Amino acid sequence: MKKAFTMIEMIFVIVILGILSSIAISKMAVTRDDAIISKGRSEVAAIRNAISLKRNTNILMGKGASYPNHLDALGSSSANWGAGKGLFDYDSNSSDTEAKLLDYPVYTRLTGGWHKVAVDKYAFNATATDVNFTYTPASGSFDCDHTIKLCKDLTE
Repeated sequence: MKKAFTMIEMIFVIVILGILSSIAISKMAVTRDDAIISKGRSEVAAIRNAISLKRNTNILMGKGASYPNHLDALGSSSANWGAGKGLFDYDSNSSDTEAKLLDYPVYTRLTGGWHKVAVDKYAFNATATDVNFTYTPASGSFDCDHTIKLCKDLTE
């Protein structure tokens, strides 16, 4: 007597494996958008920490409790705001070598990252959507409109 699987048993096993693999792949797959949002979340945290650290450094150095005037050296001319420019790397209050906010700038990208939209206004692009962040030098606030889902994803 031969011992082998019947065709029906083989089909059932293949169907069950197909169902299990489709469930597992959908649960474990991280999309590119999720990765971009995750990167943006860490960049927002780094920017906010750098602003706070710069204020604390100013206090310790006896320069007063001021926040940086601007977060980049790109100025007010939109001609300087194209892709590949460094953001969040410069404290315009300082003319010395300690002017850096972030040791390594965040480079502008028109899709899937940061770009400058106005003086002290930046946009983060993910999922084909922009969310605008505004830097307020008087309070050191770097925030967006929390009614927007992408803003919530990046800040909460």
